[in-house]
Amino acid sequence: MVIEQSSFWSSSLPQARPPADMALYRLPTGTYATRAKFAVTGGSFRDMRHFAATAVLVSHPRGDLLIDAGFGENVAAHIKMLARLERAPYEQGETVAQQLAAAGYDQSRLLGVLVTHVHWDHVSGLDSLRVPVWINKDELQYAADDPHGSVFRSVSQGLPIREYALTGPEYLGFPASFDVHGDGSLVVALAAGHTSGSVVVFVTLPSGKRYAFIGDLTWQMDGITRGAERPWLMRRLADVDPATVRLGLQRSIALSRAFQVVPAHDVRAYDGIPLLPRQFANSVE
Repeated sequence: MVIEQSSFWSSSLPQARPPADMALYRLPTGTYATRAKFAVTGGSFRDMRHFAATAVLVSHPRGDLLIDAGFGENVAAHIKMLARLERAPYEQGETVAQQLAAAGYDQSRLLGVLVTHVHWDHVSGLDSLRVPVWINKDELQYAADDPHGSVFRSVSQGLPIREYALTGPEYLGFPASFDVHGDGSLVVALAAGHTSGSVVVFVTLPSGKRYAFIGDLTWQMDGITRGAERPWLMRRLADVDPATVRLGLQRSIALSRAFQVVPAHDVRAYDGIPLLPRQFANSVE
């Protein structure tokens, strides 16, 4: 896609009232290796990309939420559940559950895990996070019916499902939304395309810094910086509706001057988001 000056967002941004003690942290849980040729159009076979499996903790006085769950304790078994074509060499780090425990995090603060979508590399860590799963109706149906939902069906057994409805208005070009806390600080918007109910999660911090966690609208920052879609074969294999993915990617590119856009699997995209503190302050005013 050609990115021109006119492509960028020029309208005013939605108002947000994030509380002063709201914060954002990244929890990397490992990586897996994929050649750029299979990740982005125009990528080189010699360019090996290390795909991030990273969760993000949104700390908010009304309750914390994780965006995705990263790798779990049983990630090796989860990878064996995939088709052979989808398996890749991986490096496993500490799970989200292990990182929270090491930091002394009080899990009673945690409302649950809001999944951008149910593919294995976003939900594996649910196997050791016994908390509610926040998911919309369309994604829950995709998880039940599609072969790519097999890992989710396994790790979510016995977990409470917090089904939310995307009944809010259009948000930054995306067709429907859900304002989690009612203050504009954490807004979920329907992207669809990659999976039936995949979402983008928008976060606004007290500093005014804004983030767009776009899941798998693109796997790498090449999608944002040069408009590079997935290669044709990967679009056919990975996306339920490639045309809708393209629209979502175009919307994300448009926002990239006002937001830090974070494709889920680009390690560099998380730059500037602090790691979870070694001693987490659990007090909530």
